[in-house]
Amino acid sequence: MKTYSQKASEIKREWWLIDASSMPLGKLAVVIADKLMGKSKVTYTPHIDNGDYVVVVNAKNLVVTGDKMVQKKYYRHSGYPGGLKELKLEEVIEKDAARAIREAVKGMLPKNKLSAERMKRLRVFDGAEHDHEAQNPQSILKEIK
Repeated sequence: MKTYSQKASEIKREWWLIDASSMPLGKLAVVIADKLMGKSKVTYTPHIDNGDYVVVVNAKNLVVTGDKMVQKKYYRHSGYPGGLKELKLEEVIEKDAARAIREAVKGMLPKNKLSAERMKRLRVFDGAEHDHEAQNPQSILKEIK
């Protein structure tokens, strides 16, 4: 019996649509990362990027549990002494709701050469409308429940 290894020419990408208001941020990030990596496919191969495109809508209505809106913090540093900036999750959602989802998904992906290409296939929109109607994305909620 031989182990199957997918080739780059055999990759078939699909489009998925998920509503950010349907589940908490962590569970949402797990589902999105799974689709971006292609782990839900039977042809999953770790060294080949065979993941799908994911469109996330309603990022402004992001759901979190507990006191994460005020306790969860996002940090960035300018590189200069005293240049540490920190924002609470509620401030991040107010400024750029897509950033919270992107950073959560990026943390779920493996840290390797494929992660940048996988993140390019993630499209996040604040409202219910998105620019990818022509790709006819399938809803993920039907598959999860």
